[in-house]
Amino acid sequence: MKFSIDALYNWYRNTIRNPKYRWWVIGVSLFYLLSPLDISPDLFPVIGWIDDGVIATLLVAELSQVLLDKLKAGKTTETATNTETAQATTPNPPIEVEAVAMK
Repeated sequence: MKFSIDALYNWYRNTIRNPKYRWWVIGVSLFYLLSPLDISPDLFPVIGWIDDGVIATLLVAELSQVLLDKLKAGKTTETATNTETAQATTPNPPIEVEAVAMK
């Protein structure tokens, strides 16, 4: 069995699209950043910071995706409501156009 980074990434992206799993990733990453236990301790100057940076990047990416999804849902609901209100109050009158032959 061959290990592929692309396969791992595709699995991750497909799994994270489920909102339940997205909240699990956010919660676990917050727990990891706040807990004193690390995969690589911060005693090693650069290596110890890399894992925290990756987890923090993951946390920010997932939180921003959640916020963007909520904003998009709010805008589509607001736009649909405004369109329905506008159509209900003012019906579109027919537009009459006269055709003129040009030489």
